[in-house]
Amino acid sequence: MTRTVLISGASIAGPALAYWLHRHGFQPVVVERAAAVRGNGYPIDIRGTAVDVVDRMGVLPRLRAAHVDTQRITFVDASGRRTAGMNMEDMLSSTAGHDIEVPRGELTTVLYEHTRNDVEYVFDDSISTIEQRDDGVHVTFRRGRPRTVDLVVGADGLHSNVRRLVFGPERDFRHDLGFYFAGFSIDDALGLSHEVMAHNTPGRLAGWYAVGGQDRPTAMLAFAAPELHYDHTDLDQQRDLVAQAFAGGGWEIPRLVAAMRTADDFFFDSVSQIRMPHWTAGRAAVVGDAGYAPALLSGQGTSLALVGAYVLAGELAAAGGDHSVAFPAYEREMRDFVERGQRIARTGGAALIPRTQARIWLRDRIISVLPRLGPAKSLVTGGAERATRSLELRDYARDDRREIRGSALPRAENRISQ
Repeated sequence: MTRTVLISGASIAGPALAYWLHRHGFQPVVVERAAAVRGNGYPIDIRGTAVDVVDRMGVLPRLRAAHVDTQRITFVDASGRRTAGMNMEDMLSSTAGHDIEVPRGELTTVLYEHTRNDVEYVFDDSISTIEQRDDGVHVTFRRGRPRTVDLVVGADGLHSNVRRLVFGPERDFRHDLGFYFAGFSIDDALGLSHEVMAHNTPGRLAGWYAVGGQDRPTAMLAFAAPELHYDHTDLDQQRDLVAQAFAGGGWEIPRLVAAMRTADDFFFDSVSQIRMPHWTAGRAAVVGDAGYAPALLSGQGTSLALVGAYVLAGELAAAGGDHSVAFPAYEREMRDFVERGQRIARTGGAALIPRTQARIWLRDRIISVLPRLGPAKSLVTGGAERATRSLELRDYARDDRREIRGSALPRAENRISQ
């Protein structure tokens, strides 16, 4: 039976997978290239079936308490005059109150704290090589000593190292949707609370995201562009790209660009999907954004990661640790759910960042009539909600006759040196 599973990535999918593997009797080890769990970041959504996953993990009450409860979105013109807006409850159906919106750092912290006593975490390290053998996977590291494990899982995001080492270069799987996004914290100059305020020009979005309970809002600068070639480690170069895209902009854009220059939590990336014909190869697998990122700004990525982690661990348990049985079952179970989420995500950029003035006008008109549509608004918004609930969770813990719920695991004998 598979016992040791090395997981690359300690953001969302990685700790969630480690939790469920531990519950099913495996020995997960999580390696993370950052020096610690990253506690900052923009708000993210936990939607539909993913809410059931965090409920089964026992962390739903804490996440409910951290719910930022965004109440309103307002669009303004270059002079700050309101052009469209709505209360979030007007946009969503009556079932949407089930969903949760939390700061990204809150979720990563909760998942880490919920698993750190049972799971070995190794920070400030990363996988260098992966060699698959009949009896296991031999792995070397940037800092730690080599180790042979039963399985390796990449839960390391859009630019996954495991995916590159096992499946091939990122260009084979990444599909850019034509947008780039920057996020960072900023001083609260507008006095907003539980509200998003945004300004569009064709192919551009600038906004403030005032999250309840946080002292500083999250700033957003997103823009349409053909593929940009830049160094993913060069933050100054990335800041220059954003500043060039918003040069001469009105409203609060000069203030936002100036704050971006000095923000210590600046984040920049393409709005891209990862589409792979298979998420497993031999004794290796990918989960979450590493295998099926739906795209930043989609509102789907966190949910796909949480559900994927649950299903992958559960199928390994159901197969008695036999990855040759579990991996195909994981792909069968998740494929339709992932494809539904990715289809919905491909429409998000057009709504948030219309490429023409006419499309901005049309988006604003649609927003203005949504509250008056009543039950008919599900024709506009219901597709995304149905997609997030299109997979019914199997109760793997009930099916697992070993019933090792919450039991302590012995530490792996061959630990990774830090």
